[in-house]
Amino acid sequence: MPTGAPDPATSPWWSDALHDPWRNPGTPTAVVVQASAASAGGAAPEPVTDPDAAPRRGLAPFFLVSLVTAMLAGALGGSLGYAFAVRGGAGGTTALGSTGAEPPATAQRPPDSVAGVAERVLPSVVTVRVSGSGGVGLGSGFVVTQDGYVITNDHVVGAGADSATVVFNDGSTAPAEVVGKDPESDIAVIKVSRTGLTPVEFGDSDAIAVGDPVLAFGTPLSLANTVTAGIVSALDRTFRNGEPGGQVRYYAAIQTDAAVNRGNSGGPLVDGGGRVIGVNSVIQTPAADEETAGNVGLAFAIPINQAKRLAQEIIDTGKARRTVIGAQVGGARTGGTGGVRISSVDPGGPAAEAGLRAGDVVLKLDGKPLEEPSDLIALVRKYAPGSVVSVEYRRGSERQGASVTLAADAK
Repeated sequence: MPTGAPDPATSPWWSDALHDPWRNPGTPTAVVVQASAASAGGAAPEPVTDPDAAPRRGLAPFFLVSLVTAMLAGALGGSLGYAFAVRGGAGGTTALGSTGAEPPATAQRPPDSVAGVAERVLPSVVTVRVSGSGGVGLGSGFVVTQDGYVITNDHVVGAGADSATVVFNDGSTAPAEVVGKDPESDIAVIKVSRTGLTPVEFGDSDAIAVGDPVLAFGTPLSLANTVTAGIVSALDRTFRNGEPGGQVRYYAAIQTDAAVNRGNSGGPLVDGGGRVIGVNSVIQTPAADEETAGNVGLAFAIPINQAKRLAQEIIDTGKARRTVIGAQVGGARTGGTGGVRISSVDPGGPAAEAGLRAGDVVLKLDGKPLEEPSDLIALVRKYAPGSVVSVEYRRGSERQGASVTLAADAK
């Protein structure tokens, strides 16, 4: 040990300071050491520990927890993925819409709903195809007996028809023959060579009111099995129709706003209960010709009470009787108060029996005002022979009334 060097046992220098390779031997370094029990010759102090301190743990538990968590997450993800794939279908497509209860294979509609009425009536509605010298015509009709009688329009059958074919709701066809027709009232009856058919149910056209809901059935514009909806928009709409030099037809019609077009002619107009109340016959259109005519919310149907009566007479006798009042009408009105002037009265006819005379102006028939001669003819045709109607007329300056018993013509 060098002279003057401190004693290693008591020196404040590190015991190995002289051998420290990082020490600068020229720079003395002193370490002040606090006096301790050991340096004073006493025992070493007891280690001090904090009883509240958390015990130190290794990293192994953390690795174990992480591994278990990853395994559980993988298993859950796989299960959910499989479930979504099954629900979404093959190829993993996305399922859209509600997952509620499956709808029934065939939806059921209440019998009194529009769909229920349509389902009940459609099997009785037919398409009528007629061929003749004028080409092929197409219209509609409806079955009225199980053995094949069908009501349609006279203008659907036309004059000089060579043959007719009926197409049913299911697409099947059958030949038909013309039984008879009444051109003035625009009613015809044809007979189909088939039995076991479903006839329509008849309603009462005298019991309907403006605003009642209606459905129109037929084959408009060659579109078979078409149903349109509307209301009764007017009653006893009187007018005459026909081409100059051709057949003149008179209508006291049910007016409806149900969409009716070419091809609907002869099809049924039914009430909210599915009962036939009219025969669709005429449309009102601003078109210049029939080929370009289309629905504008004005269509007209022959009241079924009138059509049924005429059809029954045609089936029973081969022809229909025309109802007449026994007077000819025409000439100018006077006084500007409306009405139809009687030009002559048939001796012994209904008008003469009721006391009407030539020159009288008929103002109302059964409470319905008259403006044109065609109004009187159309309203009279609506009633059956033997019906009693009230007539209000003016003779000179006096208003009078009478009851007239209508009759059938001699034709």
